Amino acid sequence: MKLAEALINRSDLQTRLSQLRGRLVRSSKVQEDDTPPEDPKELFKELDEISNQLITIIQRINKTNNETIVDGQETLSDKLVVRDTLIQKQKMIKDLIAESSLVTRRLQRSEIRMVNTFKVSDLQKELDDLSKQIREIDTKIQELNWLTELL
Repeated sequence: MKLAEALINRSDLQTRLSQLRGRLVRSSKVQEDDTPPEDPKELFKELDEISNQLITIIQRINKTNNETIVDGQETLSDKLVVRDTLIQKQKMIKDLIAESSLVTRRLQRSEIRMVNTFKVSDLQKELDDLSKQIREIDTKIQELNWLTELL
């Protein structure tokens, strides 16, 4: 199985687990003398099975990410950390651009005038550079996901 397939499988298991939560909640209480829509004991068995499958697939994904070398230097896990950190930085810069782009109008000359401490054009260039880095890392990660066998 390829790493990409395992990631799809993990996502599916997480979705099933989330749906199972709703089914458990619906079956947790009924009026006296009524029966629940589904047998809670069966639902708990399914919960255990899905949880165990999820544990196994996540452990295998983590092992694969930790042992797969990218471009002869970093592990796939390292690349994921870099990408996720760059995405957080990208979001912060986007928020800063949005805030700095707001025009504040003064109604009277006596009101305090607000000025930006950043040049939006500089922030936009930084954002463009970050976006390019993220795209390049993402492309490499996706390529490896489809080429790497799951350990």
